[in-house]
Amino acid sequence: MLLASGMWLILNPLGRSSWRYMFVIGILPALLLLYVRRWVDEPAVWTAVNHDRREAQQRVRTGSASSHDKHLTQFTVSEILSDAQLRRRVGVLLLMSITTVVGWWSASTWIPEFAVQLTANSVNQPGLSSSMIGLMFGLGSVAGFLALGFLADAVGRKPTIWLYYLGALIVSLCYFLFVRERHALLVIAGGNGFFSSGQFAWMTIYLPELFPTRVRGTAMSLVFDTSRSIAGLAPLLAGWLVTVFGSIGSAAAAMSLIYIVGLIATPFAGLEMKGKPLPT
Repeated sequence: MLLASGMWLILNPLGRSSWRYMFVIGILPALLLLYVRRWVDEPAVWTAVNHDRREAQQRVRTGSASSHDKHLTQFTVSEILSDAQLRRRVGVLLLMSITTVVGWWSASTWIPEFAVQLTANSVNQPGLSSSMIGLMFGLGSVAGFLALGFLADAVGRKPTIWLYYLGALIVSLCYFLFVRERHALLVIAGGNGFFSSGQFAWMTIYLPELFPTRVRGTAMSLVFDTSRSIAGLAPLLAGWLVTVFGSIGSAAAAMSLIYIVGLIATPFAGLEMKGKPLPT
């Protein structure tokens, strides 16, 4: 986001086709996949589990499989949903993921446009550009990503996630309902990036720790990708609320109330994994 905002500052003055140049540049990070495929090794714990699964599949094909072998070769999604503990855990984590994704796409994405409209109509202060707001939001996001990792190790996973939901709720309501001064908008945009974007980091820290290796990748995808599918409807709702309330600020503030769901769900997420090894 930080790089994208910086590139947009450079490319925006190039005219009506500047957005096309942004899309072309957006292709470049995909080249990192070539590096990942060639030089990044698979985790040893996954390699061991995958080896056991392949051997179990071989025994199933030859008709000499045990009940444990059949369990190892079960369709992963079916295994997750048939296990009461894993099913409950996925449900709670899905609510938390929906909170994070919906809050970002239906509230935080309005931040640049809201600031531009607000300062454009002001006669007492110079206007703000969406690029400048985006840069502040990006800087706050990077700080939030890094801080979440340190806080998760210092005070625990669930307390940190809960704190980020609370911070995102407070900062979003302040930004869209109360802050009107130019410099304050820049500062609060950074704060919003810290909490609303930074909280995405909990999924890369906490999600892997709650599932055994044999289902970890599928379970994480089930949580995150399902939430993104649901969140696809949230911008439509946010746009409708803009027409109902007559302003971006009121609509975005209403959508930011989704963080309350995360505050309620987080205590029920599962074990606190601070200082505990990754389950095998």
